[in-house]
Amino acid sequence: MKTNFTHTMLTWIGAAIISTACAWGVTHYYSLQPTTDTPDNTQPDYVRPAVNTPRMADTDFTTAAQLSVNAVVHVKTTYTAKKQSSVIDPFLEFFFGLPHYQERPQPQQQGFGSGVIISNDGYIVTNNHVIDRADMIQVVLNDKRTYTAQLVGTDPTTDIALLKIEADSLPTITFGDSDMLKVGEWVLAVGNPFNLTSTVTAGIVSAKARNINILNAAMKIESFIQTDAAVNPGNSGGALVNTQGRLVGINTAIASETGSYAGYAFAVPTSIVQKVVEDLKQHGTVQRAILGVQIADITDRLAKDRNIHTLAGAYVNSVMELSAAHMAGITEGDIITHVNNSPIKTVAELQEQIGRHRPGDEITITLLRNNTSITLPVTLQNRQGTTEILTKDNPTQH
Repeated sequence: MKTNFTHTMLTWIGAAIISTACAWGVTHYYSLQPTTDTPDNTQPDYVRPAVNTPRMADTDFTTAAQLSVNAVVHVKTTYTAKKQSSVIDPFLEFFFGLPHYQERPQPQQQGFGSGVIISNDGYIVTNNHVIDRADMIQVVLNDKRTYTAQLVGTDPTTDIALLKIEADSLPTITFGDSDMLKVGEWVLAVGNPFNLTSTVTAGIVSAKARNINILNAAMKIESFIQTDAAVNPGNSGGALVNTQGRLVGINTAIASETGSYAGYAFAVPTSIVQKVVEDLKQHGTVQRAILGVQIADITDRLAKDRNIHTLAGAYVNSVMELSAAHMAGITEGDIITHVNNSPIKTVAELQEQIGRHRPGDEITITLLRNNTSITLPVTLQNRQGTTEILTKDNPTQH
């Protein structure tokens, strides 16, 4: 019995030593594996933690809200709608048998929206539709100071307008880079929905370069940032900011059958806003660069009909004679795939890229012709087919 007990004890001790050694070996093995900062490419993806794991700081919006809320203003407009109404004049009715028509001014109406202070000396960007037809524009700051604003200029093709108030040392929002936004990234919408001032909502970028066919202007540019941040009437002209509190868009529209928020909101990206603002400040009118093509998105059916080997790009339906595209050698049936180094997947992306430039700018267009890639230099033109800069007083001078 003693021998058996001794043998059993030795067996238990040996097993414990082996287990401890195995545990140490496993622990030591994993302690030597590379961290997520230097992933081991020899390991399969399913055992390697994701490098870009969300951090708690990414969902803390307090700093972004503090940096932006004071620079978002309440825009109030007053306008008079004139409507033709018939007034029976006995004299005219007796002699001519016709009623006398005259315009009767209607009671003054009020409108409201939001705006973003972009310079400490009082320049404010908002939507064109917020101030359209306004007889008077008032701006109310977050600290309740009220100013009468002057309209510097508008651009219906992007739904952007620029205002100016006589003030200094104002809080501002720093422009961010809307090109760096990624689908799934957190953003904040700051504005005055339903006249509820200084309202902040959060959501994610759900799409980019979205065309919703909402603008009525000729040669419109629709390449919206789509988000699910709650936006309602009154948010128009307000700020879309990233988690660093930088301006990445101007909230413009919602997708809704009721007129209230239904899950999707749209903002003009700052890549477009900045160029429009600079043009309005310098020239009073937007310097719109024209390529001179009629284009379409590539559908699966179009690709099959025209033997196109890609669904990405803008298909050239026709080219205007003596346009920038014509002079550069772009022809019907070409597929534009890049502007400079920026890839083009849709018509909206092409419009956005061209919209960043001015007449006279030289760019490169990469296209597919008979499924062969070609790169061409292009000098953009204005609406009149020249490279001259237009002015507010003489928008068609050249």
